[in-house]
This record gives sequence, C-alpha cells and structure tokens, in this order.
Amino acid sequence: MASLNFIGATRELINSGGPFVWLIFFNGALLWMLIAERYWFYRTTLPKMADDLHAKWVARRDHHSWSSRQIRRGMISSLNGAMTAGLPVLNMLVPLAPLLGLIGTVSGMLEVFDSMSVRGSADARTMASGVSQAMVCTMTGLAVSITGLYPQYYFRNRARRETELLADRFTF
Repeated sequence: MASLNFIGATRELINSGGPFVWLIFFNGALLWMLIAERYWFYRTTLPKMADDLHAKWVARRDHHSWSSRQIRRGMISSLNGAMTAGLPVLNMLVPLAPLLGLIGTVSGMLEVFDSMSVRGSADARTMASGVSQAMVCTMTGLAVSITGLYPQYYFRNRARRETELLADRFTF
C-alpha cells in the first residue's frame, strides 16, 4: 500500500514539475547507484584487495631499500585510486541536481511570463501553474542534492582515512 502511495506521489511530482524533473530524477538515480556501488566496494572488495596487497608486501624480503619503498608507495597508491574511483562523478552529480532545478525554475517562470504576454493580463490561475512548476523543480533538485551531500563527504573522508591506515599497515 505504501509503495503505491510513493509511486503515485512520484508520478504527481513529475507531472506537476515539468520535463526537468525527469532529468533531476535521472541524476538522482545515477547518484544513488554510484553511492551503492561505493558502499559495496568498501564493504566487500576493498578488504580483499588490501589483504592481497599486504600479503605481497609481507612476502617481500627487502623492505628498506629505495625501490621497495617505491613499490610500497605504488601499492598504497593503487588502493587509493580504487577507493576514489567514482568520487569525481559523485562530486559532479551532487551540485548538478540543484542546477537542473534552477533550469526548471527558469523554464516555469518563462512560461508564466509567456502566458501573461499572450493574455495581456496577469491572471492568477495562469501564473499559479507556472510558479508551481518552477517551485517543484527547485524543491526536487535541492532534495536530490541534499541526499547526496553526506555520502559525498563520507566517501571522501573514508578514502583518506583508509589510505592512512593502509600506509600504517604496510610497515618497513
């Protein structure tokens, strides 16, 4: 029952917000797929990768030469690269949602002004639908962006923290 209400509310939001709400929802879907992928990576893939590279490091005889330090640095760097793989896209998708909402807002306001110029008067009903479309786009864009702010911060800091922990784990 609750899922039907959610689907109906989503459909109503899309109908009242205009075509830009579709772009905002697509942006939000990409954002949350990337967040789910990063969560899965940190939960399952990273520990195995770190253990495999650490085992290779421990198996080495030489830990003190310049070349072994560079190998260590490369191992840590490859893990850091894997941890930060999707973050540039995540950093782009979070601020993109309110910008798409702003485009929808401008589009809705242009519709209001266009209808005012065609009719030659400022009819409240005509203005209300355009302003409503504009506000729905703004609200949707902000809501999608806000939901991505914490994961963006979390994954950036987690990558930094995990890199430091890995550097400590790969002792000389």
